[in-house]
Parts: sequence; C-alpha cells; structure tokens
Amino acid sequence: MRRLPKTDANLNNEKIQGWRVVKRVVPYLWPDRPAWVRYRVVAALTVLVLAKLIAVGTPVLYKGAVDALAGEGSATMLAVGAIGLTVAYGAARLLNVGFQQLRDVIFARVGQRALRALALETFTHIHRLSLRYHITRKTGGLSRIIERGVKGVEFLLRFLLFSIGPLVLELLMISVVLFFLFDVWYLAVVVATIALYIWFTFAVTEWRVKIRKQMNDQDTDANQKAIDSLLNFETVKYFGAAGREAARYDAAMAGYETAALKTSYSLGFLNFGQSLLITGGLVTVMVMAAMGVQDGTLTVGDFVMVNAYMIQITMPLNFLGTVYREIRQALVDMGEMFDLLEQPAEVQDKPGADVLKVQGGFVEFDEVSFGYDAARPILKGVDLAVPAGQTVAIVGSSGSGKSTIGRLLFRFYDVNGGAIRIDGQDVRDVTQDSLHANIGVVPQDTVLFNDTIRYNIAYGRDGAGFDEIVAAARAAKIHDFIESLPDGYETTVGERGLKLSGGEKQRVGIARTLLKNPPILILDEATSALDTETEQEIQTELKAMGQGRTVITIAHRLSTIADADRIVVLENGRIVEEGTHEALLAAQGRYAQLWNRQQQEEEAA
Repeated sequence: MRRLPKTDANLNNEKIQGWRVVKRVVPYLWPDRPAWVRYRVVAALTVLVLAKLIAVGTPVLYKGAVDALAGEGSATMLAVGAIGLTVAYGAARLLNVGFQQLRDVIFARVGQRALRALALETFTHIHRLSLRYHITRKTGGLSRIIERGVKGVEFLLRFLLFSIGPLVLELLMISVVLFFLFDVWYLAVVVATIALYIWFTFAVTEWRVKIRKQMNDQDTDANQKAIDSLLNFETVKYFGAAGREAARYDAAMAGYETAALKTSYSLGFLNFGQSLLITGGLVTVMVMAAMGVQDGTLTVGDFVMVNAYMIQITMPLNFLGTVYREIRQALVDMGEMFDLLEQPAEVQDKPGADVLKVQGGFVEFDEVSFGYDAARPILKGVDLAVPAGQTVAIVGSSGSGKSTIGRLLFRFYDVNGGAIRIDGQDVRDVTQDSLHANIGVVPQDTVLFNDTIRYNIAYGRDGAGFDEIVAAARAAKIHDFIESLPDGYETTVGERGLKLSGGEKQRVGIARTLLKNPPILILDEATSALDTETEQEIQTELKAMGQGRTVITIAHRLSTIADADRIVVLENGRIVEEGTHEALLAAQGRYAQLWNRQQQEEEAA
C-alpha cells in the first residue's frame, strides 16, 4: 500500500477537521429543544427556495419583454405586451429581494441564539478547566482563539446556509433551464466553466489556508506579547524596558507582516485566475448565442436571457471564491476553538457526587502524595489533621510544598495518593461547587476585577445587600478609607486593582471573604507582600476573621503565626516537625533554625 505524502496527509486531516467542525455546529442549529428553532430553520429554508425559483424565472420575463418589443416570441408573451412583462420583471426582482430579506429576518434569532449558546459553553468550559491548564496557557492567546472562533461560527452560519446552499440550488435550476431551452452544448460549456472554476478555487485556497494559518500564529504571538507587556506595565517601567518590549512586539509584528504579504500576493493570483475562467466561459456562451440569433434559431430575447443567466451564474461564482476562502479560514479558527472545548477537565465531579456537609470543619490529610510533574513529587505521604475551629500554620523553605496544601484542599488538583477529608468526607466525593462554597481563600496578592469596590466586595456572596457589604468592609477595617474616596463604594479599582495600595487590596480581599462567611479559611501568605506596619494591621483583621473557623495559615514570616494553635514544618514535601511555637523553639530543630535566621535578618535590616 502506497504511503501518503505528508502534504496529502495534511490535506486529508484538514478535510476531516472541517467535517468535525461542521458536525459540532449542527446541533446548535437543529436542537431538540426549543421546538421554535427548528420551525424557524424550516421556514427560512422554504423562503429560500421560493426566492431562488423567482430568481430563475425572472430572466424568462426579461426575454419575453425583449421579444415583444422586437415583435417576436410566443403569442402569449406578445399578448401580455412589453410593458406588462417589464412590470412583471420588476415585480419578480422585488419579490426575490423581499424573500431574501424575510429569510434573514426569520433566521436571525436562530443564528444569534446559536452564537450565544456556543459562547456560553466556551466560557463555562474554560472556567471548568484545571489550574494546571490555565498556568500553562497565555491569556492573550486564549482570548484570541475564542474571539476568532466565535466570529468563525457567525460567518459559517451566515454564509454556508444562505450563500453556498442557495448558490448550489440556483446553479442546478439554471442548468436545467439551459438544458431544456437551449442546445446541450450551452450546458456543457457552463458545467465545464463551473467545474474548472471550483477546482482552481479549491486548489489555490487550500494552499492559501496554510499561509493564513501562519498569519494567525503570528497574530496570536504578537497579541500575547502585547497583553503580557501591558499586564506587567509596572515591571517594564521598573527596569526601563519599554524599548525592549517594543522591539519584542515589533519582531512579532514583522513575522505577521511577512505572512500577511504572502496572503495578499496569493489572493491576487487567485482573483486573476478566477476572472480568466469566468470571462472565458461567458464569452464562449455569448458567442454561441449570437451565432444562434444570426442563423435564426434563437431570438434576441433568447440572447438576452442567456446573458442574464450567465450573469446570474458568474456573480455567485465570484462570491463563491470569497466565501470559500473565508469558510476555510473560519473552519481553521473554529477548529482551534473546538480543540479548546474538547480539552478534558482534569478535575471533575464524580457521577452522583454529594454536597459537602460541614459540621465543624475538621480537615484531614491522610498520607497525601502529589506532584505537578510525576517525575518531581512535591508532597510525600503527608499526614495532617486540623481540628475544627483551630488555626494551624504551615511553614517551611521555598519549594517545600506549603502552598500546594492549600491548592489541594481547594481541589485545584487531585492528589496522586492518599486522601483529603473534611468532616470525614473525601473532597473527591463531593461537588466542587459545595467544596468551594465552604472554603475562603485570602491569597498573597489579592487580584481584583476592573470594577467598583462595591462589586469586588459583593463578589464574595452573590446577591449580598449593600448593608452586608458595608458590614464586611467595617470588619476588614476599610470602610472609613472607602468613604473618604470621592465616589465611595462606586470607586473603580483599575486593572487588577492597581489603583489601590497593597494593604488596601488585601483589606478588600478580606472583606469579600468575610462576606462569603466560610467555615474554613486558607490564608496563603496573605501579608508577606506588605510592609511591616501594614502587615501588623492586616494581621489583626485576619485573627478576628479566624475566630470560630478552621484556619490553615501558610506563612513565610514566622512572627505572624507564633500564636497559632499548632505549627507544622514542611521540608522536601514531608512534615519534619509540629507543635506550638514555644515547644518548637525549645526542641531546637528546623523551626528554631528558621526562626533564628529570620530574627537575625530583621535585626540586620
């Protein structure tokens, strides 16, 4: 058996991908429910057929009018008269346009509903993907794929159903008319012209798609670099790297420019070749018709009718070239988006998962093993118990696995071995929504939405009233600051909350966590990025927030967790010590070493 060359294999794969994309779109246009969607699709297609029947019949009226003026044609046409036929011709053209617009109106709701459903599915699926997926993808590239994919679906709905389909139907109808009203050679020339045109268009477009794919990749790369640079605006300024960033962006845009030029040149070649084929077919048929008029086998009206039909054929064929190119590009864009939709969610609810029922908030890590990479384990058989209502601090050097414990409890990842339980319930056996609802997290750097302070605090609990928002802000000791602002709670915080200081952002984060009111708290180095004075102020709010809750504090500065009920020391993924602050200092072990080192550093500073 002959082995396919690489280019053939790629071509076959692209065709398979094209059919895969089309199959993914169909359910949005022909869903089981609601029923009105199918009714509208059928109605739109019915109106489409009526429009094409009128379009194919219109040149016959044109022929009759010309023959009537020339005193030729059938007795019926002569009886109706040139003026009557001309009026009928105009009415037919108007009806054709009217039916086309009616078709668009009927289908508009179906198309918009399909786009909305697809956009929602994509958005929901992205949020369902694991943290591992998100930290390995660039947000700019991801948003670009989604944007192009949704636009591709919109284009496909608009043109595939109501451009390609109508074009094929019209070509078939005109071919039948040419076969029965004229010589078979007319039909042969038309069929040959269409076949050559389609072959040439498809062949050149397949080549151009590869160039467009390169252009897409360069566009995505440039967009990623731009977004990455803007998100790190302050870092760029700190290191005086605006010139470097501009050079990186320009290099990416230079690649895009090269690919875009190739696309433009190939488009010129395609357009010229299409015009050559269309013009050749049109001239051949018109010469045949002119010869028929000269030898008396055809009337002047027949000549005009053939010309009208050829125009009706050539105009859609020119349109076909553009539409096919865009459809191929849309299929590429949609393929990338559907690849994203088919990315499996690493962490999923098991079938029939129960809702987490928190009695007191007893957290237990039972022989937990985990690694982001199988070849490099982070946690190695960790046994940890956090009694309900107590505060347990986890400390250790960088890379010891402290933050990983919080991520596993929140179930950003599933453990490789062992189990994590809350009040005896394995977190893998309960729904993620119920698990997340019972755990509050205050991270090292609170990231805020580019919205108002009110919105960001209210994010802690959907449907919270303004009085509850204010109460949470008071508890977080930020209400007075908010009230001092000109717009108060309606103040916009800027991209990622950059209009606020580090301490202000943390207090907003604490306020929204208080509003959530979870029984379990994870404080992931919540004050390590703050200055000493602000840290001490925030610590007071954090301690108050932890009252009556199970708290896991992940800390770098040991002075912030000295009054924890228990301190656990992690080293190389294992618990090497645990106890109270005083007991661990007395043991003169790893904790004491870390404490003494930090004390010396603070004294030196």
